[in-house]
Amino acid sequence: MQDRRANSRDKVLFGGCAEVDARSSMNCVVRNLSENGACVEVNGPARMPEQINLTIARKGRSYLATVIWREANRLGLAFRTMITDPGASDLDARLRASEKKKRQLQRRIKQLIGEG
Repeated sequence: MQDRRANSRDKVLFGGCAEVDARSSMNCVVRNLSENGACVEVNGPARMPEQINLTIARKGRSYLATVIWREANRLGLAFRTMITDPGASDLDARLRASEKKKRQLQRRIKQLIGEG
């Protein structure tokens, strides 16, 4: 099978949630991911509609996606649009806290060696 993707996909192993409609969803495993799409694996050959919402909690993102291909329990998805933007992540908060602690330690070191 010829690979016709515009962007290369990174191999990943993320938990995801495929929302079929407002009342039903299914857990899945994201096997590869790019800016434009993903390959997901579901439990058994599920009957999925052509349009789904894919949420990848680890990335903090949700996408409206179109099913491009199906093979056994795997689905190839093309992202139509990002529904949620990642925004400020936990990593941002941890970095700010680390920088604040660094400044505090630098001031304390200066006090100890008599510069402050």
